[in-house]
This record gives sequence, structure tokens and C-alpha cells, in this order.
Amino acid sequence: MEKTKNKSDQAKAAAHKKKPAKEGTTKPKIKIHIQEGSTVKDLAERFKIKPKDLLDHLQAAGYDVSASDLVDEVLLQAISKIIKVDLEMVSLEQDIRKLAYKMTDYLKPRPPVVTIMGHVDHGKTTLLDAIRSSNIAEREAGGITQHIGAYRVNYKGRYITFIDTPGHEAFTQLRARGAQVTDIVVLVVAADDGVMPQTREAISHAQAANVPIIVAINKIDKPEANPDRVKQQLAKEGLIVEEWGGKTICVEISAKTKKNIDELLEMIILLGDILELKSNPYVPAQGVILESRLDPQKGPVGTVIVQLGTLESGQAFISGATYGRVRTMFDEFGKPLKSAGPSVPVEVLGFEDVPEAGNYFQVVPDLEIARRISEFRKSRIKKETPEKEVPLTLEDLFKKIEKGQTKELPVIIKADVHGSVEVLKGLLPTFSTDKVKINVLQASTGNITEADVLLASASKAIIVGYNVKVPAKIQELAKNEKVEIRLYKIIYQLTDDIKKAVAGMLEPVIKETYLGRAGVKKIFQIPKVGTVLGCQVIDGKVLRNAEVKVLRNNQLLYQTRITSLKHLKDNVTEVKQGMECGIGLEKVQDIQPGDVLEVFIKEKVSPQ
Repeated sequence: MEKTKNKSDQAKAAAHKKKPAKEGTTKPKIKIHIQEGSTVKDLAERFKIKPKDLLDHLQAAGYDVSASDLVDEVLLQAISKIIKVDLEMVSLEQDIRKLAYKMTDYLKPRPPVVTIMGHVDHGKTTLLDAIRSSNIAEREAGGITQHIGAYRVNYKGRYITFIDTPGHEAFTQLRARGAQVTDIVVLVVAADDGVMPQTREAISHAQAANVPIIVAINKIDKPEANPDRVKQQLAKEGLIVEEWGGKTICVEISAKTKKNIDELLEMIILLGDILELKSNPYVPAQGVILESRLDPQKGPVGTVIVQLGTLESGQAFISGATYGRVRTMFDEFGKPLKSAGPSVPVEVLGFEDVPEAGNYFQVVPDLEIARRISEFRKSRIKKETPEKEVPLTLEDLFKKIEKGQTKELPVIIKADVHGSVEVLKGLLPTFSTDKVKINVLQASTGNITEADVLLASASKAIIVGYNVKVPAKIQELAKNEKVEIRLYKIIYQLTDDIKKAVAGMLEPVIKETYLGRAGVKKIFQIPKVGTVLGCQVIDGKVLRNAEVKVLRNNQLLYQTRITSLKHLKDNVTEVKQGMECGIGLEKVQDIQPGDVLEVFIKEKVSPQ
């Protein structure tokens, strides 16, 4: 296999050298993929060059390396010039996935992977328990002995894998990392309660991930149950059920009495067949880490859902920057497994370190290769953090439109009342142009939440808030995720900004950058100075001359500016978290011990 690969590479390289470009045409570049973790010696052998000769060329070019050194992107470019072949570094996971789906004759049907979502108290847990308990009765008395975050159901000889996520945030965090795990979302809606905020949120998350939805209308055993009303509400959210001429599968169930649970499982199997879910079970196994932990007895443990290949005991693997060998595998019943194929969730023991949830898990030929790739990834992480693809800001939208890089502006709307939500939801898409479409991913009432920011991060969206607040913790998260949040108190300013952004005429805006919070402990009246507040910095930092919002019980009293800042007896420009300080304000009105000063600076942001 390696010899054939070498010949193929040589043939490509020869073709690259010999065939001159025709006059007036552009010669296509032939890119040969080099797997991360390769050494200088590996590349020399692959292209039939003596390692010493390659090293001599590299040293002549100013690179002090040995044959066993790992090839990074810089060294790869130098080798490309020496052997006159265009080389490109690719991850092992990319290589395996590309190979797996190229081998179309080896693709086999696999079980669907399902995530259950919905509003709190609508019966998600009860439904999971109902499905699980019926499965336990068939397979093993005594119940599940451990929780691994996922489990399988055998329905009439066909398997379904259920992922037991703690919430919509987990679903989106996996997707934000590029790990698309779920094939189908089952949306649970209570027949006596109807569509609620988290129901809409779940719909938005599933649609943004382009995952088909099956609606399970639960609690139909209740006297006040009204499934038709739920279907009407769902239609307003864009989910029109099949019996009303739509495409959304809907099953009326009672998780409590287990009514129509079989029908729901039947529909999942049917939709899985329609989706033609397939995988290649013959390539080196690849999966995704769903959960991980450090167990006092077992050491680092990871729950893996296998996506490609067949995972076997004793195999070496790499996951992110950690590696190991499969020491033992367990299913959700705590039963040891020797192998696990596509869509099978397993608990894996044998990691060197605790893996990160959302990272790929990839089998490699031996432990030495796993260690080498791990070293390569760790060295790359030390050098630089890979640039994350960030959501659009309104400022750079027009620039991207002009370059043809953007055809859509995803928007998340948050407003104080339902009426405003409906107005904005209907109004913003009308500002779409021939060059860019405004796509409202989600529109709901209430303050901006962690789930909103994570959805925006995963979908490259902006968040537009009307008469709502952003808690300090959420501001920090948005900053880390590079999500733009735009807040407005006048609806016309909001709509004008969107229109101007699409037209490329957005004017500079004044942006508030959160710095920190200080709690007022005491109030001092000092002759010739005035009121000084004795404070302690709760988080972040306080800067002299920064702007301040005075809050009481999270309600804004007024806004002013810091005129003086002291630590002990010294005038200072900055005081950090945990330190005490004296703060003088430009305007002091009603203020009491226990009030909080939220500190920020205003910056003018110009269009890019």
C-alpha cells in the first residue's frame, strides 16, 4: 500500500515537473497532502530522496534540523521548494474521512444518532427513561449500571443511538467545534403547555445545524391536553406537520404511560432510512468525544461515539493533543466490549490525559505515531492558537459582500416583549438585497443568554437586542467567542443600522466595552473633596476616567464617570479584582452601601 502511494506521489511530482503550461493558460497546481506528525525522514522516503541529501538542502537553506524532527508548516514550505512539489499539511482525521467516503463500495448503512430537545418540564427526561426502560427489559434486568452520556436502543432488530445532552448549549458547543454528531432531533412539546421559549430555542439550534426534526407531542394523557393547538403554534415557527400538508413528522405520545413510544421509534427508523445514513466500517476508527472526566480509579475516561471504522480493544489513538491505547471499552450497561462500529457509543479507558469534549478521536497504526502527532499538536498550540472563524460584524459586512464572500447575514433577535419580537422578526428579512439575505435564526423575549451567544458563535451570526440587557458574564463570553452584540432602545435606529450595513453605508458607532464591577462598602464625606465611595473590585478592573453605571438590585439608577481613584492613600489609574479602593464620581445621587458600580469605556468603532 505504501509502495503504491509512493509511486503515485512520484508520478504526480513527475507530471508536475514535465508538463509545461500551454501559452495563455494557467497551469493547475498539484497539491500532495502530507499528514501531520510526519518527520523529515518520512518525507525523504516518500519522495525517494536520501534523508542526508534532503537534510543538506535544508541546512543550505538555513534550517538546522535532523532526520527525526517533525515537519511543521514552515519546514513543509521549504521542502516543497526543494523537491519542487506543492505540499499541504492535513490532519489525520481529514485524511481518514476523505478516504472513507471515497471508497463508495465499502459504505454500509448505520444506525441514526438522535438528540432529544425541548422546553424544561415538557418530559424530555421521562421520554428518555421510557425508551431506556423498555430497552432494559429486552436486554438486561437490573437497569443501567452507569451513565456514559449516550445509549442504544434495539427496536425490532434495528438500533437507534440516543445522545443524552444536558441542554441545547451542549448540542451547539459540539457543532461550534465542527463535530456534527446528531442525525435527527426529537423535539418534545407538552400537549398541555404548548410551544415555549426553550422550544423555539431548540428549533433554532436544530435548524441552524440543518438537522431534521421529529416532533413528539407529549402528555396527551392529561385532561387539558390540546395537540391541535400545539400543531398550530409549531406552524407559526415554520414546522408544519405532515397531516396538515407539511413535511414535519409528528407523533402524539405519553412518556408517562408509554403510549405510542413504539410509533416514535418507528418514525426515527423510517427517517433514518430516508436520510440514507451510511459509514465505512473498514477504515481506521474515528469518532467524537461526547463527555470526559478524570475517574479516581480508572484515570482519564472519554465517552466516544464512533462515526467511521470499527474501534477495537488495544488500538492506539489520538484525540486533539492527547493520545493513548484502548485499554478497555464499556457500553452504557458497564459491559466490556471488544469492538464498536459506526454510531456505537462507548466509554474508553486508556487516555494519557483527559480529552476535550467535541474533539475528534482517531485510531492510528501504533502508539509511537500517536505520541508523535500529539507532540506535533502540542508544539503548534504553544506557538499559536489557530485563528477561529469569527461571526460577521455589521462594520465588515459590506466589505465581504463586495468581495462576494458573504451571501447571508444570520441574525438572532432578543427583545423585551413578544410584540417587538414579532415586528422585528417580520421586518428585518425585508431589508435583504440581491447580494445578501438577512436570515433570522432565532427571535425571542428576554435578556441575552449564554445559549444565544453559543448559537451565534456556531452560526457566525450577530445578536440584535431591543430594550434588553447583557449580564457581565455574557458580555465576557461574547468577547471570547468574538460574537457581536448590538443593543438598541429605539427600533428605528436598529432597522436603520441593518439597512445601512446591507447597503454599505453604516456610520461609526459608539461601542461600550465592559471593564469590571466594584461593590460599594462604605460612603465617606471628606471636606473640600466631597463624597468618596469605599469599594472592593468584584471582577475585572476599575480605571480612572472610565464610565460607570450605578446599579441597585441589578436595576440601573444612573450613569456617570469616575473622576478620582485611590488605592490606600495613593492616586492610581487602575485597580484590579479583589483590591479595595476609593472612588470619586462626577455625579453622586442616591447611593448606598451594597450598590454596584459597573465600569466600562466608550469607543468609537469605524467601518472597516
